[in-house]
Amino acid sequence: MLAAAALALTAGALAYCVLVLAAARSYLRQPCPKGGLLPPVSVVRPLAGADEGLEENLRSYFRQDYPEFEILAAVRYGDDPARAVFEQVAAGFPQVPARLIVTGEPPYPNAKVFSLARMLAAARHDLIVMADSDTRVAPDFLRRVAHEFQDPRLGLSTCPYRAVPGRSLWSRLEALGMNTDFLAGLLAARLVEGVRFAVGPTIVARREALEAIGGVETLCDYLAEDFVMGRRVAEAGWRVILSRHRIEHHIGSQAWRENFRHRLRWMRSTRRSRRWGYLGQVFTYPLPLALLTLSLTPGAWPLALGTLALRGAAAWTVAEKILGDPLFRRFWYLLPLEDLLSFCFWLAGFFGRTITWRGRKYLLERDGRFRPIA
Repeated sequence: MLAAAALALTAGALAYCVLVLAAARSYLRQPCPKGGLLPPVSVVRPLAGADEGLEENLRSYFRQDYPEFEILAAVRYGDDPARAVFEQVAAGFPQVPARLIVTGEPPYPNAKVFSLARMLAAARHDLIVMADSDTRVAPDFLRRVAHEFQDPRLGLSTCPYRAVPGRSLWSRLEALGMNTDFLAGLLAARLVEGVRFAVGPTIVARREALEAIGGVETLCDYLAEDFVMGRRVAEAGWRVILSRHRIEHHIGSQAWRENFRHRLRWMRSTRRSRRWGYLGQVFTYPLPLALLTLSLTPGAWPLALGTLALRGAAAWTVAEKILGDPLFRRFWYLLPLEDLLSFCFWLAGFFGRTITWRGRKYLLERDGRFRPIA
C-alpha cells in the first residue's frame, strides 16, 4: 500500500512539472501592454527597521521615469531607524513628493495593514503601489505596471519577484526555492483557475477595487493579508492578474535559526490561507517523492528519473526564462538540498499554531486570522 501510494504521488509530481512548463509558456505568451495614458501614482511603503539594503531599495522607487507620482512611508515609532534612512533618501530627490507617517501602535494584529490604511488615507492618487521595504525595482517599473491598467476592468496586479539572497547559505537556499518552486506554483494556479490571489512584496491596485472589498482595514486580522486581498478583489468582480513585470525581493542574510523560524511561519500561514491547496502542495516536491519511491520500489527508477528530469526542466524554465535569475545559474547544484529542506518545512507546517513575527508571538486561527499571545 505504501509503495503504491509513493508511486501515485511521484506520478502526480511528474504531471505537476508538465503543468508548470505549460503554465510558464502561457505566461510568457501573454502580451505586455504598451502606450496609453499614465495616471498619477501613489507608492506606499510600510517600513520597520533599517533592513539590509534599505537605502538602495528606497532609492530605486525615487528614480522612477514617470511623469507624476508620490511616495509615502510609514513607521510605527518616530525613533525607528528606517525613518532616518527614508528622510535621507527623500532629501536627495526634492522633485518627488514624499511623506513619512508615524502610525503609533496598531489597534489590531496586522501592523502592516494598519500602516497601509494610514498611508492610503493620506495618498492623493487612485492608482496605488503597495511595496514592501525589501523590494527593489527598475526605473521603468511604474511606467510598465501603469500600462497594464489601461484595462478598466483590472482591479489588482501582483508582481512576480526574483529573490536576491544575502551572504548566508540559508538565505541562498530560500531564494533558490522562491525563484523555482514558489513562482512555479503561482504560474500553475494562474493556468488552472486564473489569478485569484496576490503576493505581498509588491501589489498594484485601483483605489476603487480596494474600496469594493471594504478597504484594507477588513484584512486587519489576517496574517496572509496579501493573499486574502487578491481573492476578495476577484470575488468583487474585478480582474486580477500576475503582472508581466518582475521586481527584486532582497531577503537579506539570516542565521539558520531566524531563517527556519521565518519559513515555518510562512508554511503555517499558507496552510490556513488555503487548506486544500496546502495539502496538494505535496506534488511540488518531486525529489523527496522520487527518493521515497525508489526506496520502496527500486524497479520504478524510470519514473523517478523522468520526474527528476522534468523537475530540472521546470526549475530552469521558471528561473531562467521568466526571472533571468543569476543565482540559479551559479548554484543550481544546491536545488536538491533546498527541495529536501522545503519538504521538511512543509511537513512541519501541519503541526503547531504559534508563530513569531518581528519579535512578537501570535496564535493562528483555522481561517487564517491571527491574534497576539500575551
